[in-house]
Amino acid sequence: MSIFTEQEFRNIAIQKAGHRGLGGVVNETRTFSKSTSSTSIFLSHSHHDKAKIEQAKLFFENLGISIYVDWADQTMPERTDGVTAKKIKNQIITLNDKFILLATNNAVSSKWCNWEVGIADTYKLPKDKIAILPLADNNRHWIGNEYLQIYPSIEFESGNNRNKNGYIIPKGYYVLYPSIDSSRIYENLETWLKK
Repeated sequence: MSIFTEQEFRNIAIQKAGHRGLGGVVNETRTFSKSTSSTSIFLSHSHHDKAKIEQAKLFFENLGISIYVDWADQTMPERTDGVTAKKIKNQIITLNDKFILLATNNAVSSKWCNWEVGIADTYKLPKDKIAILPLADNNRHWIGNEYLQIYPSIEFESGNNRNKNGYIIPKGYYVLYPSIDSSRIYENLETWLKK
């Protein structure tokens, strides 16, 4: 298993976008609408990572999953304030099924993202509805934010590794669960998203 480098994730998004291209998937006109999918994700992210947010949106929508991005929500105040915080908290707890942190270096250093992870930890972790999507070349070692290592992460398996029982792990995307020993516990990403 390996985390995505930013370039790998960009290439995946370009492939999934096809003829549409990447530009404008999430735009500044603040138009969010929940799709008809049965699962929705609150995507915690840094606003400095617009291109990566668009890539993540394409990635998950191609799996039939709806993505909530706060700044694309027309009901959000133009400037952040207490109302913003209440609305975000409601989106995490009630209105979205899953919580995923788009774990870039910008997001990991963001006060808002860390606050959102704290909320999701309380309401989503006990229900197995939180994961980290690491998009950094730091192998999940964020100085000062080591606690992120306790959450499941979304990773890619090349199809060349074996599980603890000796079976080859098929090529694809997985949610990798942290463990105390070196055993790797994983679940197919699409299965995790739809449960």
